[in-house]
Amino acid sequence: MTTAILSAAYFGPVQWYQKLNRYDRCLIECHDHYIKQTYRNRCTIATTQGMQTLSVPIERYDGLKCAMRDIRVSDHGNWRHLHWNALMSAYGESPFFEYYADDIRPFFEKRWEFLFDFNMEITFKMCELIDIRPTISTTDTYVADTAGMHDFRDAIRPKHPLPDEQFVPTPYYQVYRQKHGFLPNLSVLDLLFNEGNEAVFYL
Repeated sequence: MTTAILSAAYFGPVQWYQKLNRYDRCLIECHDHYIKQTYRNRCTIATTQGMQTLSVPIERYDGLKCAMRDIRVSDHGNWRHLHWNALMSAYGESPFFEYYADDIRPFFEKRWEFLFDFNMEITFKMCELIDIRPTISTTDTYVADTAGMHDFRDAIRPKHPLPDEQFVPTPYYQVYRQKHGFLPNLSVLDLLFNEGNEAVFYL
């Protein structure tokens, strides 16, 4: 059995969902320390202006570090409304936005207390919509010894990722491709809204 270990992700990139689809078992790390500018609380979408990052604000925590499982979602800045409006603006003309809108909208209407729980609910729903059935479990303690596992915690991140020779972005239809060219490894939402039930073939 092959096992991948991943950090939690907010509407993670195509690369992240590729691991869910290709490994026998995926272990989601919930005891790692929260780090800014990772996919734990942000995703990247394509807009008429190019790429845009959507970030979920978090509550301040005591000390320099905090375990991912203890990070709380903030209600600051009406971010849910802003994120949903950004998705409607970016993908309203995409082939499958209307088809999936009712499945995605509730994530911007309900309030989750903890970021990790929020991310996991998103993960399960996206797997259902894409039609992949990964075996997912969460960590009991921080995983330092990754012997026998494929560790992608530092390979899948927006800035300075470690090499991942397994991931070669496969171009697919994007609404703004003629304007910007193909933009690889965006949020899985980009793949879903543009390719619909064909999305699984790009994983």
